[in-house]
Amino acid sequence: MAEQLIISISGMRGIVGENLTASIATEYGCAFGTFLRKKDVGKKERLSVCIGRDSRPSGQMLKSAVTEGLCKVGVDVIDLGLVTTPGVGIMVRELGCSGGVVVTASHNPAQYNGIKLLLDNGIAPPPDAAEQIKQCFYDKHFALVDSSNCGQVTSNEQTDTIHITKVLAIVDKEVIGAKKFKVVLDSVNGAGGRVTKKLLAELGCVVSAINDEPTGVFAHAPEPTAENLTSLCEAVKTKRAEIGFAQDPDADRLAIVDETGTYIGEEYTLALAAKYIFSKKTGEAATNLSTSRMLDDIAEEAGGQVIRTAVGEANVAAAMLEHNCIIGGEGSGGVIDLRVSPIRDSLVGIALVLQLMAETGKTISELVSEIGGYYMSKDKFAAEKSEARQILDSAKETFADAKLDTTDGCRFDFDDGWLHLRASNTEPVMRVIVEAKDQRTAQRYIDAVLNIRKEIPG
Repeated sequence: MAEQLIISISGMRGIVGENLTASIATEYGCAFGTFLRKKDVGKKERLSVCIGRDSRPSGQMLKSAVTEGLCKVGVDVIDLGLVTTPGVGIMVRELGCSGGVVVTASHNPAQYNGIKLLLDNGIAPPPDAAEQIKQCFYDKHFALVDSSNCGQVTSNEQTDTIHITKVLAIVDKEVIGAKKFKVVLDSVNGAGGRVTKKLLAELGCVVSAINDEPTGVFAHAPEPTAENLTSLCEAVKTKRAEIGFAQDPDADRLAIVDETGTYIGEEYTLALAAKYIFSKKTGEAATNLSTSRMLDDIAEEAGGQVIRTAVGEANVAAAMLEHNCIIGGEGSGGVIDLRVSPIRDSLVGIALVLQLMAETGKTISELVSEIGGYYMSKDKFAAEKSEARQILDSAKETFADAKLDTTDGCRFDFDDGWLHLRASNTEPVMRVIVEAKDQRTAQRYIDAVLNIRKEIPG
């Protein structure tokens, strides 16, 4: 059975040529532009939206289609070209745009592409706004304009320069540069290679880049997980590098390989960044329900605390802005520092981790050892909406004695760990995250979920 086009708080995502076509992208652009015009109904100036794309071969086609839709409803478009998702988030605010669009499917396989929407604050629309855009797309009630009022298209090539300048401003370039760190970078042939190599050069690093050409033909599965980064681990050992960095195709996620060539897990990206930030000041951090409690440990040691939100970058960013958090992000390797932008940014993660290494004089493996950690298992399995609902209902009965949080799916907290079950916003799967003091304890909860699945007709 063909997959359905997914439209959620994270935007639109589908398979190119199957359920995501140029005409659909144009209508989605019309819907977004119509929403922005209604939102800024009293604004006299013409509205503008900046748009960028990752390196997928279908990106140019979809970018042109979305641009057409925006212009049809009288919204000007600033074409940023092939850039990262955090780069677009930065430029929305830098250029004073009413919104932003990123043509990307993030970490999804190559056959996918998507359209991510940002509001004027650089953050994805909140649930109510996302629902309005979605309804406008389905109703086709677009605010079309005549030829004299069509949107105009211009281009801007300053994204990389502005992005790097903002990241450099939150670290000490001289302190990092003095170390001349040997770094291996794997950008999976996505949008991150060009700008990240420039940043690392500015920081005085000796860089060996693999899969850095933005062809969109991914050298390995694009999600930066252990099984997909064996070549990076090997390169770190071969080059005798101090660290390896892996990005996803739109460069908002970052995974790290230590100096021994060991993949340390995406959860440590935020933990390491937070370790540096909390060493300088005390405050609040924000993250989602699926992120490791390592962040809580780091914050607590520094006299701070962690605010938990539903999964989704927009939810975390909104909490950060509301509480003026000093650091935040998600355990999937996404780091947010409001001094740069309220959006996950692999370049921010890279800079903060290098600063931590430079100031402490410690290796990544030593820093990871200091943080400690828990056993965590992340898995996913195919599940349509109705099946997911049945699984959640059954889980509530199975884990009736646990502390339950239904902010996003179901998070069950036990004395010896926690379990989070939720349907994905971006693909027809259910995600299962378990964290406990040891593997045996975690496996108990995993086995219980497996038993629930067996009882639910697929």
